[in-house]
Amino acid sequence: MSGGVDSSAAAALLVAQGYEVVGITLKLWPQDCLARAEDKCCGPQAVTDARSVSHQLGIPYYLVDEAEEFQKQVINYFAEEYKAGRTPNPCVICNERLKFGTLINRARQWGAEFVATGHFARLDKPANGGRVLLKRGRDPRKDQSYFLFSLQQEQLARALFPLGELTKNDTREIARESHLKTADKEESMEICFVPDKDYGKFLTAAQLVQKHRGEIVNLQGQVLGHHDGIEFFTVGQRKGLQISSPKPLYVIELDARKNRVIVGDESALERDEFNVERCNWIPFTSPPASLEVTAKIRYNHPGVAATVTPQAGGGAKVKLHTPQRAITPGQACVFYQDDLVVGGGWIMK
Repeated sequence: MSGGVDSSAAAALLVAQGYEVVGITLKLWPQDCLARAEDKCCGPQAVTDARSVSHQLGIPYYLVDEAEEFQKQVINYFAEEYKAGRTPNPCVICNERLKFGTLINRARQWGAEFVATGHFARLDKPANGGRVLLKRGRDPRKDQSYFLFSLQQEQLARALFPLGELTKNDTREIARESHLKTADKEESMEICFVPDKDYGKFLTAAQLVQKHRGEIVNLQGQVLGHHDGIEFFTVGQRKGLQISSPKPLYVIELDARKNRVIVGDESALERDEFNVERCNWIPFTSPPASLEVTAKIRYNHPGVAATVTPQAGGGAKVKLHTPQRAITPGQACVFYQDDLVVGGGWIMK
């Protein structure tokens, strides 16, 4: 329970459906949580709201300290990806390793069957014991299945998404009907540990990255300027380059080995072919020789028709039917067939 309306409504629904519910908030930061995320998912207001909702629903509530695991599994990953010239997606990793990783293990120890969250996604659990399927949430504006693509079958089998068939307005109405204080609470769209959206500031303040001067070059290798570290850039970025040019320049590539930011005009950002690694396939143990899918190259991407060819070693080749802008190494590319999440992988350079 993050202290927001979605997880509050999910808990209310489960109580109404007759489940024995226990409210859990993951404390993800050590002592400086106040300074880092005052109004976020482990801040004092969030904890107060989650505890209040649990009290109203008549369910037990616990604040579970996962700061050490969060640092190791999510924050360190976040920093290392930027150092490698990739742009990370910490929400996917947090879901995989904490919410449906360590928390599932804790639930098992407590004798609980499921871990439920306020994600807008749906599950199809066949009665015959077949594979659990992951589907888009019914509300296309709020669908969060993208962030869940890496969950394994055991994790999906132990997950519940009570909001999957609902809209955001539905969840607020449920919270209002239950007289929950979170009913009209504003939602947060930011990464929970970077509340001001300034990733570079976070990385330096947490002493995960130190500034190190490097070159900004064009596609021909000509030096146009200098930067303080590739960690402060991402593919497609335009602002913050601090170099003069007669036409707009964008980050085309990040070269970690040479500590170089490579820039070019907007047309150089378009690509129609790339590889992904560490694929997870949800409907089957082994994928077919090729698949026709809709590929989402980032969460807020509408998706584009693509042909996916699985490769040896757990990767795949993705051929987009229409070139797309700023295909970013380190981001997740998730494959859909209609509402079904077929799987996905991590975009490679």
